[in-house]
Amino acid sequence: MVAVNPVDTLDILRYRDGEWVAQEDQIIREVPVTIYVNGQELVTMLATPRELDELALGYLYAEGFLAGTHQMERLVVDPEKNLVQVSLRTDIDRGLKLYGRRMLTSGCGRGSVFYQSLDALEVRAISSSFSVSPERVTGLVRQLQDSSLLFRQTGGVHGAALADKEEIILFREDIGRHNAVDKIAGRCLLDGLERGDKLLLTSGRVSSEIVLKAAKLGVPLLVSPSAPTELAVQMARRLQLTLVGFARGKRFNVYSGAWRLGYGL
Repeated sequence: MVAVNPVDTLDILRYRDGEWVAQEDQIIREVPVTIYVNGQELVTMLATPRELDELALGYLYAEGFLAGTHQMERLVVDPEKNLVQVSLRTDIDRGLKLYGRRMLTSGCGRGSVFYQSLDALEVRAISSSFSVSPERVTGLVRQLQDSSLLFRQTGGVHGAALADKEEIILFREDIGRHNAVDKIAGRCLLDGLERGDKLLLTSGRVSSEIVLKAAKLGVPLLVSPSAPTELAVQMARRLQLTLVGFARGKRFNVYSGAWRLGYGL
């Protein structure tokens, strides 16, 4: 697959302390990526142009179009046109009619019909007995921040990571926080990674959509340095998912499942 540079260098003007300076700046690229399923256009999303195979698989998994790579016959990425063609063994015509063609922005709300609060009713509660110490959680958040190379270059991306108790084993960045999580999910599917003993870390705000993505992956612990929404907290509690927010420095808030962090044991 052709490697695509996700960063452009552009001429800008910078104003500081009363002075104007002409200089170059590194800017993250944002491109429309279109996913076709069984020859039919499903969705166009705005994303960072790399790991598009992971993005497509993770998105299809989260939206319920496939349960695993065993349902996939072929996946082809056209990096020049930013197209992903996915052939599935299952008949998805009814789902495609309900879904319709749509455009997803890189913003916070993606407005997908499959992401409704009722969607949580179809997700199994997390039964994993996985636990981790609070000290490891804060250490993994520091690793998340240290891994953010594109963010340090451009300041324009979100990061997501899959980690075990000791270290981050997968890390992805994208202009969209949903996209970054979908890329993690796609790589998990491609590599057949076990998720019941892992943490999912995200740099952005935790919405109900992010909670659902984590729960569908079967990850028992979701961590962010940012805030969760009220609906995200309610879903996490119903799904028995441990939800950690405002993880900064040596502190964090726990909104559900504190027993996985040793509380009350």
